[in-house]
Amino acid sequence: MRAFIFPGQGSQAVGMGADLAAASASARAVFEEVDDALGQALSRVMAEGPADDLTLTENAQPAIMANAIAVLRILEGEGGIRLADKADFVAGHSLGEYSALCAAQAFDLATTARLLKLRGRAMQAAVPVGEGAMAALLGVDFAAAEATCADAAEGEVCQAANDNGGGQVVISGHKAAVERAMALAKERGAKRALALPVSAPFHCALMQPAADAMAEALGAVDLRAPLVPVYANVTATPASDPAEIRDLLVRQVTGTVRWRESVEAMWAAGVTDFVELGSKVLGGMVKRIAPDATVASVVTMADVEALAAHL
Repeated sequence: MRAFIFPGQGSQAVGMGADLAAASASARAVFEEVDDALGQALSRVMAEGPADDLTLTENAQPAIMANAIAVLRILEGEGGIRLADKADFVAGHSLGEYSALCAAQAFDLATTARLLKLRGRAMQAAVPVGEGAMAALLGVDFAAAEATCADAAEGEVCQAANDNGGGQVVISGHKAAVERAMALAKERGAKRALALPVSAPFHCALMQPAADAMAEALGAVDLRAPLVPVYANVTATPASDPAEIRDLLVRQVTGTVRWRESVEAMWAAGVTDFVELGSKVLGGMVKRIAPDATVASVVTMADVEALAAHL
């Protein structure tokens, strides 16, 4: 069995998608449609920067999605590969869940781009700059990270935001609480505790205003049943019902990205082959979680051609 997986924020880089656009009309069509949907030349920011503009959450989220969908459209249009024929499941890390749903045709491309632009903007606006923080704890398991967050909170928000597997847990919340948790984690044996250069504390209770904004936006768009089930971040279980998916996407804004559990669950369900579209970030995570899995990370035209030949 095979899953197609889609990266989250942090996988963006200036130049992303440029060689795809130069080589493929299918890719160019994706970037043009996203530009039109957003009313901005996002593809130019992706190709040329500046990096500060691309890193803005409201740009990074639709950009990462567009890049991944461009890879998929080349596979489909020029490789003759149909996702529904070659994938049993889809999954994505945080914003990647929207890319996965777009790939599985639950959302159309323009809708996905607009939702992610709004999501990025709402997440950025939810917490005043400087009040929140995120940090990566290395060499800790999820239960230990949760306990550390609980002990460090002291009445503030401090939560495990991303369970990335391989002993890496990202925490999120009020800046002072996250700093307390970093110090406590090191006292308790964490290998490292690294502050992350993010603009807001994602995937914690402080994001509730953004969750409310997404509930309203998701209630107003067409959401169809995906061609194949999506493993949801907040439950690490497959979902196909549009009403359930809507609810899961709202919960995801404040909830933990249960990536380790999702990969473990897919492996347990018989998925041995993971295909990452648009970056090489998730491939390494998957190999740490399921060492015997086969992973292909598809970024360049050469990667696309190799995968099309393999599939």
